Amino acid sequence: MDYSQFLFMREELSLLAVILIIFLADLFMSKEPKEGEAAKGSKIGLVACVLLGIHTLCNLVPCCGMEREVTAFGGMYVHTAMMTIVKSILNVGTLVVFLMANGWLGREENRVKQGEFYLITLFTVLGMYFMISSGHFLMFFIGLELASVPLAALVAFDKWRYESAEAGAKFILLALFSSALLLYGVSLIYGITGTLYFTELGAMLIGLNENLLLAVLGLTLFIAGMGFKISLVPFHLWTADTYEGAPTVVTGYLSVVSKGSAAFVLMTVLMKVFADTTLASQWNIGLFWLIVASITIANIFAIQQKNLKRFMAFSAISQAGYLVLAVMGGTAQGMTALVYYLLVYMVADLGVFAILNVVEQHSGRIRMDDYDGLYETNPKLAFLMTLCLFSLAGIPPFAGMFSKFFVFMAAFNAGYQWLVLIALVNTVISLYYYLLIVKAMYINKSENPVPAFKSDGYTKVALVICVAGVVLAGIIGVGYNYIDTFAYGME
Repeated sequence: MDYSQFLFMREELSLLAVILIIFLADLFMSKEPKEGEAAKGSKIGLVACVLLGIHTLCNLVPCCGMEREVTAFGGMYVHTAMMTIVKSILNVGTLVVFLMANGWLGREENRVKQGEFYLITLFTVLGMYFMISSGHFLMFFIGLELASVPLAALVAFDKWRYESAEAGAKFILLALFSSALLLYGVSLIYGITGTLYFTELGAMLIGLNENLLLAVLGLTLFIAGMGFKISLVPFHLWTADTYEGAPTVVTGYLSVVSKGSAAFVLMTVLMKVFADTTLASQWNIGLFWLIVASITIANIFAIQQKNLKRFMAFSAISQAGYLVLAVMGGTAQGMTALVYYLLVYMVADLGVFAILNVVEQHSGRIRMDDYDGLYETNPKLAFLMTLCLFSLAGIPPFAGMFSKFFVFMAAFNAGYQWLVLIALVNTVISLYYYLLIVKAMYINKSENPVPAFKSDGYTKVALVICVAGVVLAGIIGVGYNYIDTFAYGME
């Protein structure tokens, strides 16, 4: 065995080094806090944030030979430049979550186990790395489980709170069930073809006539398993209860980082394995109805929510539909649109969750009517929340408008005009329920509004990253659209 192949896994090795250093730092720094020792929590948090930032910057630097597609271990591991970009987006999202979590982890009941939070979270990121770079279904499944099982521990992190423990139990049971469905689907495909390598499967499934029914069943079970990870209807029933019961910081992580990696992997597998086969029409038809159901049903239920965490859960289900919309057709344009949409959705959604988290920590309030009159007591937070909500709704000229436009354009060019029309109609509905929060903050009056308070430094940095991401992504979207239009006119 050529051990030099491990050098191709520089993102994974770098993240493992970060995990090891944080483990050792936690071992020596995170002891039982003494009375008045409130600053200890920020030390391990600062170490985790700095190391993750360095890890992200180092992996963005091009390495000799890594700018092209590289395979290792007989094709089980694959590396491309696009995968590095997606991993870096996940790193930035995780860094924002770490910044958001500092105040919550500094509470008396969490200070002893704060190191555990950072380590468990980074192990889920490592699992997502393996999923993204997998070229073999076995490696994909290992990464999937490494990303899923620790998430249950994060959901149940507030183990003495009944809602958190209940949410963790629901999540792990349904995660295991969905993994079993996915694994059974993969086993059917393996039984037909005799291989689990993505490149070999694509060649063997071309012109498949014998055992076609088994292949369709295997593909259906695979999409069903991934539908749970992405929260697509009808595999979404766990989402609202889990989001409500989990700590707000973990809810933000679930809604963006976990969902984004699963959507990218779904598109990668469909493009590599099933795009040019007799199964292509089946998975396109299946995804068509999953997208329609997700964005429509989620929008209807979001309007009825009063708890903001449940509200954001149904918003995340709807956004998942838009993410998967880029998958339709399995084109390179769709891949680019998906990655851009993931970046914009990540910064906007985490910006909203950062504000929800800091308000909850200072006032204990999480319902929509609790935000009545927020602009009068905390105008800066209300303004930043409005920017992020407008981006999620896709209002011009915010970045969310360009992300939706690129996704619509990719699906339209792939021949799904009616699906784009349905998505456009649902965009108008989503605009209505996002504006409900804006109305509460600026127009509704309250006799007992959220009191004025100052956010901690970590939360301020997280909000700066999110708002800067919304602005910069919007500028990138304008530039890309201008260049693309100009190039089209020159043809």
